[in-house]
Formats: sequence, C-alpha cells, structure tokens
Amino acid sequence: MHILVINSGSSSIKFSLFEAQGEEPRSLFEGEVTGIGGVKASFKFRDAGGRDLSGGRNEVKAQTALEAIGLVVGAVSGQGLPTVDAVGYRVVHPGAKLDRHQRITEEVLKDLEEAVVFAPLHDPAVIEVIKDMMVKFPGVVHYACFDTVFHQTMSEAATTYPIPMEYRERGVRRYGFHGLSCESIVRQLRAEKELSFPKRMVIAHLGSGCSVTALVDGCSIDTTMGLTPTGGVVMGTRPGDLDPGLVLYLLRQMKGDQVAALEKMLNHDAGMVALSGMLNDMKAVREAVVKGDAQASLAVEIFTRSVKKALGGFIALMGGIDAVVFAGGIGEHDTRSRPEILAGMDDLGISVNSELNGAGGDAVRQISASDSVTAVLVVPAKEDWMIAMHVHRMAQSAK
Repeated sequence: MHILVINSGSSSIKFSLFEAQGEEPRSLFEGEVTGIGGVKASFKFRDAGGRDLSGGRNEVKAQTALEAIGLVVGAVSGQGLPTVDAVGYRVVHPGAKLDRHQRITEEVLKDLEEAVVFAPLHDPAVIEVIKDMMVKFPGVVHYACFDTVFHQTMSEAATTYPIPMEYRERGVRRYGFHGLSCESIVRQLRAEKELSFPKRMVIAHLGSGCSVTALVDGCSIDTTMGLTPTGGVVMGTRPGDLDPGLVLYLLRQMKGDQVAALEKMLNHDAGMVALSGMLNDMKAVREAVVKGDAQASLAVEIFTRSVKKALGGFIALMGGIDAVVFAGGIGEHDTRSRPEILAGMDDLGISVNSELNGAGGDAVRQISASDSVTAVLVVPAKEDWMIAMHVHRMAQSAK
C-alpha cells in the first residue's frame, strides 16, 4: 500500500510518499513547496536516499495553495513512481465535533468547515487542498489526522477555561496541538532498547510553532497551547500567552476591521519577528546576536524564558520528571537553545553534556551529563510518519 501524506501550513505544503506493508511505513519520497503566496516559491522533491528529483525546478510559481498542490500532484504522479492508494492529511483543528482520526466524507468536510473559526490560519488552506485532491484522486480513500487527538487524555481540569458555560458548551476548551509530533516521539522512545522509557517527561516541540507538553506513561496530561495554536510559549510569528486585557487594548487601538487586523498581528506579526525586527528564523536571529543586535538578543532571552517557565511549571505539576525531550526545527538543531533553556536547573537534577549537545544526528540521542538525574533527549518529530501509520491502520480496519 502506498500512502501520500500532505502536511499543509499557512504558506507551505510538505508531502511524503510511504510504502506500508508491515507495521512501520517506509518513506520512499518526500518534498515541500514553501513560500506559497510570495513572489517566488521554492520546490523540493527527493527520494529516501536524498537524490534530487525536482528536475531543476527549485523556483516555482505558487500564488495559492491550489497551485502548490498541483505541483505536488505532478511530482508524485511522475513516470516510474508507485500509484497512490490512500491520502492522509494533517489537519490542525477538528473543532468540537470530531474526536478521532478518520476517513473524510462530505459530513466530515462540513464539520471541518465549521471548525475554521477555531483555526483560521491553518484549516482553510488544508480544506481547500483536501477538496482539490479528492477531485484529482477520486479512486482512493482520503483520511484526516488531527493534531489534537493525542491530547484527549488531558483531564477536565486541564482542558476547561474559566469562562461562562455558554461558550464552553460551544466547544471552547483547551485542545492542545503538536499531538502527532508528540505521539511519534513516544513511539520512537518505546522502541529504543538502550533507553528506559520515561514515566514522567516533558516534550518541548520548538520550531516556527512551539509547544511544551507534559506526559505521564506516554499520555498527555497538560500542554501549553489551548483553544488555538496561538497561545503558550513565544513562537516565530505568534506571541504565546497574553494578558486578555492587552488583547482588548489592542482591539481598541485598531481602526477598520479590528478583528481581522488583530488576527493578522497575532498570527503573522508577533512573537520572534516582532521582538527581533522581523527575523523568523532562529539561525538568523543567532547571527544577529553575534553581531551585537540588542533586539535579537532580547528576542532569544524572552523565547528561552517562556520555554523555561513552561518546563518548570510542568516539573512542579508532576513532582519531578524523568526526561526532557527536544524536538522541532529549533529543538533538534539549535545547539544553543537547549542548554540555555535548561540553564540553572542543575539543582533539579537536569544538566547537559556540552560535547553530546554539540554533536549532530537525525536519530534519537541522549545529551544529558553523566550526573544528570533527568535524561535530556533530542528526538526527531515524525508527523508524516505518524500520519502514514494511522492511515494504514484505518485502511486495514476498513478491510
């Protein structure tokens, strides 16, 4: 069985083609279209060995999500490539009605369209892509996999907002996100024979979007993101948690369509870009710090502080932890962020080995010091792999 996985963002589409025969799907090809809506978009397509299959089309035109998905379809339908048997999509927010990964039907699409109010940055683009793909691949089954499902183990105390019942009854609660990433990390750690599976752990998924999640026995008990992926710790273009009074203040200051203007600010113009002078890339921010840029230095300090506070809160909540896991673009690759976040936690039994921290790698690796009571791990987020696994399971169950 060959499964095409589509992972859509607000300005990018990542895609992977998996072969699923046994229990573990195997990636055959992967690629991405980035810069959608910009003057120039970028297109990448390669096989599992890293061989470039883009045909030299690195710069492409992709003003819309539909233009971008057309490039994806053209790539995976090329001569000599396997026929797609099923398509799985990462959908950020399922809304109040959908509570599990499932086959996409007209009813499911209707529910997803109702959920757009909760995730206006992410869901509209993926719904548009799903509809187009169902036309382009009419003979295969399409599945939606949600970022929130993993967090359904959170208690009512963790998910309930202290607001009037009228809104809670409409589905306003803490959903949590990056669930597919967290689930892939749990699965990888369970498979590691040289590591004891941590009973209490915190996963810091740090990238353009960032979240921190507390887990007990591999199940989510709390997380920093809430109703939407906008809250929690400081992110690339999102502010994380804000004083509700500040949101009201901003609304009163804006002219015209205040809601639309505020929505744009909080999703595109806040976070690290606002703090650093419009730099939405940790590598670029770090380079600016080296050059003495005070704004960039402040941005890093605020980012680090927000993640540290979330981690510390979860340590208190669980009465200690057995492992801290770093994942995501920053978590996996920025060698400075990890020790900065954990600095000062030696008395809590958490310390990093600088040599291990500086070593690269794409597999699960331990970077904690020999005297660290708590394991410090770097684990790749494998959302697409997790989606392929769920799609294969659902397809087999349908048979």
